[in-house]
Amino acid sequence: MARLQPDLIERVERFADRVTDVGEEIDRQGRFHRVVEQVVAAGTSVGANFCEADEALSRADFCNPIGIALRELAETRYWLRFIGRRGWIRESRLRALIDESAELRAIGGSMIARTKRRGR
Repeated sequence: MARLQPDLIERVERFADRVTDVGEEIDRQGRFHRVVEQVVAAGTSVGANFCEADEALSRADFCNPIGIALRELAETRYWLRFIGRRGWIRESRLRALIDESAELRAIGGSMIARTKRRGR
């Protein structure tokens, strides 16, 4: 059905790629494998859920994966901040990615609010 703009899909895919790059970097450093798994799983889930929402057949089917993506964005932000606090990657290098997670959360939250308003 393609509900989302292609540039938004590309944006969340780039976000997932960049989060995966962070995971690969800390994996090369020999950091805790569990942290690598967590940050990569959360970051890539964002893209998967936006893509699922893009093909939704109903408003509810659209809002559910976007809601999951919002929670995954919050988790990704947590792990990125954790990685920065530990000094595994400089926080200044992670800042743009952390900011992008906040922007994507704002976009997703707005989409859910608009969709629910239209459903009334």
